[in-house]
Amino acid sequence: MTDTLRPTAVPAAAPEPGASPQKLKRSIGVVGGTLLTLSCVTPASTLFVVVPDLFGDLGTATALTIAIGSLLCIGVAFCYSELGTLIPSAGGEYAMVSTLAGRLAGWLVFVLSLLVVVIVPPVIAMGTADYLAPLVHLDPSIAGAGVMLLATLAGLLDLRANAWITGVFLVLEVIAAAVVAVLGFSHAQRGAGSLVSMQVAGAHGHTDTVTAMLVVSGLAIALFVTQGFSTAVYLSEELENPRTSVSRTVLATLAISTVIILVPVAAITMGAPDLAALTSGDIGGMVEAWSNSAVGTFVSLCVALAIINAGIVMVIQNSRVLFASARDKAWPGPVNRGLSKLGRFGSPWVATLVVGVPGAALCFVNLDTLYGVTGVSVTGMYILVAVAALLARRGTHGERSAWRMPLWPAIPVLLIAVLAYVLSQQEVSYLLWTGGITAAATLYWALYLRPHPETRWIISVPDDSSPDSSPSGD
Repeated sequence: MTDTLRPTAVPAAAPEPGASPQKLKRSIGVVGGTLLTLSCVTPASTLFVVVPDLFGDLGTATALTIAIGSLLCIGVAFCYSELGTLIPSAGGEYAMVSTLAGRLAGWLVFVLSLLVVVIVPPVIAMGTADYLAPLVHLDPSIAGAGVMLLATLAGLLDLRANAWITGVFLVLEVIAAAVVAVLGFSHAQRGAGSLVSMQVAGAHGHTDTVTAMLVVSGLAIALFVTQGFSTAVYLSEELENPRTSVSRTVLATLAISTVIILVPVAAITMGAPDLAALTSGDIGGMVEAWSNSAVGTFVSLCVALAIINAGIVMVIQNSRVLFASARDKAWPGPVNRGLSKLGRFGSPWVATLVVGVPGAALCFVNLDTLYGVTGVSVTGMYILVAVAALLARRGTHGERSAWRMPLWPAIPVLLIAVLAYVLSQQEVSYLLWTGGITAAATLYWALYLRPHPETRWIISVPDDSSPDSSPSGD
């Protein structure tokens, strides 16, 4: 973790109007970036908040579905690694796709990424109340709003300090996941074959079979389970030596998060008392039944901390996206100037407040279709990223120094085909919600951004050859 403590040059004074766009400080290396990125995946809160819904739909096929989703994410991670090292910008996906596939494609990716990263934090934050219940009973909306405000305050700090904060929380949530895994395997009621038995509890005590189509439909959420590895490309502007550290961070995060999530899921599947208990998704209840109330309370508190941790990292990620979009002139002038301001700690403080405060307000809104819309958005975003990866070796881009994926172009082509099929299997209502938002964004593009190509939506990729981008030694 020494890379998170390396001295950093004092940031230069804010540029005068008309000067080159402001750049974020390069202050973290692979270890610090991996800690922050893993915290955005937030394995424990994913395990306790998202996975129970998968158990309800897929039963014993949950682990298999997550495993398939993780395999697909390897190809996605290759695309992110190549594009993130080729175009290291806090804009993440939209900067990569805009540069390679055109401004409209980049704008649509930006909108899809906002759907994923703006709505999810408050909804996950509302889960805090359930896991604080052993100590205090809180209204979920109030608890969620408190978590979002706390995350906003943390997001105003220097990124190096946040790497330490999230690193400590990450250790606790990994411990919680490990406890669940040990308890599940030690109380196994069925063998490893149950992981592919494709069964879910039905009505009136009956056992239903999980079809292949249900697994395909569940892949959209399974992709979301480990989706946070993409945070590394949002941090690429603040990673030292991004040409090598981005790919290392992306691939390391995917590997670690898959293990942290998939192993406990397998343990829960094998250790659940019966199929009905597994399908109910009451992981906390199973943990307490396997051990005692003290262990159950410890795990619950670790999960609560994991959710707070996720809130901090998601606020950091989202604020960087808004900062980059303002720097790239996506909004009217006064909005661009406000969102691109940096505070004394080098963080985009206005963008952080714009992300965090409305996020607290969203905790009081009913968002029943969140996961469905998020799954559709993630899948669509990955398709556009794969398209950009197909174009990453044209002209001068092919001559630039960058990490290059193996088996190109087969991997992006296969990804596009598989993800398009997954998208076609999602519920119509989720497709309509996402499509409607995308249509509105396209209208904004046509009426405001497209007519002003010289002054609006000008994608800037900061030079990574500054002194702050020297190799970190990782």
